[in-house]
Parts: sequence; C-alpha cells; structure tokens
Amino acid sequence: MNSIGKVELSAVGKYYGPVEALRDMELTVEAGEYCCLLGPSGCGKSTAVRMISGHEDVTHGDILLDGRNITDAPPAKRKTALMFQNYALFPHLSCVNNVAFSLKIAGVPKKDRTSQAMEFLELVHMSEYAAALPDQLSGGQQQRVALARALITKPSVILLDEPLSALDPFLRVQMRKELRKIQKELNMTFIHVTHSQEEAFALADKVVVMSKGTIQQIATPRQVFETPNTPFVAGFIGGHNIFSAHFELRPDNGFEVVMEGACAKGCGANSNLKGSGTYGFSVRADRIRLGKEADQDMDIAVEATVTLVEYQGAHIVVHCVSATGEDIQAHIPDDRYNELGPEPGQEVVLGWSCRDMNIFPPYKG
Repeated sequence: MNSIGKVELSAVGKYYGPVEALRDMELTVEAGEYCCLLGPSGCGKSTAVRMISGHEDVTHGDILLDGRNITDAPPAKRKTALMFQNYALFPHLSCVNNVAFSLKIAGVPKKDRTSQAMEFLELVHMSEYAAALPDQLSGGQQQRVALARALITKPSVILLDEPLSALDPFLRVQMRKELRKIQKELNMTFIHVTHSQEEAFALADKVVVMSKGTIQQIATPRQVFETPNTPFVAGFIGGHNIFSAHFELRPDNGFEVVMEGACAKGCGANSNLKGSGTYGFSVRADRIRLGKEADQDMDIAVEATVTLVEYQGAHIVVHCVSATGEDIQAHIPDDRYNELGPEPGQEVVLGWSCRDMNIFPPYKG
C-alpha cells in the first residue's frame, strides 16, 4: 500500500471579495485513493484543487500533505502536479520535450531527461509520437502527453481539473479507462474534478458531491447512488424521483406513510426517522414499477398519466405526472416495456416498495 499522498483539508474556506466560494471544507483523501470532486459549475470544486496545488490562495484553514502543512508553500514545493483542462502544452516543443521540460528547468542533463521522458511517454502509450508537435495530435493524445508531463515530476498527488471535458463521448470513455489503469499501476493519489456523475462513478474510490461551496456527501459511488443523503445529491446524480410525505412512527419503530394521492401500506423501521413528521425521500427510477407490476408486492402506489416515452437502448424512460402534479420517471427494461407498452396520455399505476425508499436524514447544513 502506498504510504505517501494523503491529503487533508481542515476548515478550508475561500472568499473572492464578499463572495464565498468554499465554506469550511473538511476532506481527507487517503494515499492511493482516486477521489472525484463532483458538482455543477460554480460549486467550488476547481477552487479546491487549485488551492491544493498552490495556484489559489487559501482564505482560512489548512491543507496538509502527508502531515506536512502546505497551505502557504509555493506550488513547486508541494509535491503536487495539476493537469489543466486545456492541457497547456508548449506548441513549439515536441512531445518528448514537453514531457522533459520540468527536468530541463531543474538542470537535468539532456540525455537523462530525454530518457526519463521516453519512459513516461511509454507509460501513457505515446512513445511513437515523441517527435510530434501538440497540434499534430488528437485531444486524447494531447491529454496523454500532459499526464506524462505531470507524472515525470514524481508528485505525491495528481490533480486533474475536468481533464476529459473537451473529448468526444467515445474518447472520453477510453481515456477514463487509461486514467484508472495508470492510477492503479502507480498506486498514486488522484484528485479529479468533474461535473459528470457517470465519469465520477466510473473512476472514483471516493466521491465528494459539492454544491454552492459546501460538501453535500462523501461516499463510494455505490453509496452515493443508492443512498443520496440530500435532495440535491439525488437530483444532481440523476435517476432518482424525489418526494415528501408524512411519516407516522409506530410503537414497533415501523412507520405509516401518509402521502397525498397515494395508497400506502405500513413499512418497517428506518434509522433516518427521528420521530413522526414530514420527511423527503427518493426512489430510484429503476425501482418504480408500472402497471400490473405495481400491484405485485408494492407498498406505495400512485395514479399517474404518461407524458413522454424516451428510448434509451437497454431501457425506456417513461415520464409521468401524478394526480397531484408530481413528475415521476420510471426506467423500464426494454423487454418489459414491450410487454407493458404505455403510451403518452395513458393512465397508469406506479408503485414502489418500502425498501426502495431512501429517506433523507434531517439536514444539518
């Protein structure tokens, strides 16, 4: 197990004049982890990695790398490497000279720096393009060269600020495979900024979901998707329907669901319920049952009207509106949709089980 590359942010905040970009950020990324900061534009994720790299000042709080406080250290003294979104390659230098540039600045002899640069180009499968200029490369190839240039400095942490956003969808999938493979081979700490939940889920050991300068949830990709802990997280990652209802606790710690326009049965205990009251909850779209299926072992059922049907290959997205005006999505596997066949304008019954209700804990933000 890699013992270097642990990053800790303690009460880190950032202001741009009166504008608060980050609020008391608390985060630990263990050595060798692939961590993705996930959120919409303006949530503070890029600001966070730029502060870790030293390219942005910290307003308050501390940043530690392997227990060493680097909050005020210059970028060159931090043992971090930041890959920019536009790759920032020198257009007049060949690939091998781009990769070797930092060694040239450090005074490493030409033969040695060229040899090391070729090793890292080999690692990212770009050695055959060593003599090429950046404008002779595709976007994905440029990214590989930029990654080799970052790795040659032998940092403890690689920081990636939306590195895949400029690539077409097919190449994006290929490059994220390469990133994950290289990270695993080197057992290095990667902190990766993205607004794509698909990208974060495919890459990360740890996902940090952010909104308006605050952390909403820190968890594994599976935990974030299966149990989002706020309505924002559920809505941002997609594939979830968000509801609210009154929950009445019973003496056996089970609860009754009172939801307008719904026919509901009693449910078992839930640790997020701290007493009777109104709570928000989410239900995954692929757990919503439709038509006759909704009558089979479903604990909550609502009447709705189909408004739109979208073909998505392996599944069909059926958009509905309930009798009380709530928008509900159901993701139906294509083979089952062919049996059920709901069309826009058709009235249907939607339902779900108590076990598929992800009840949001009381918000503490």
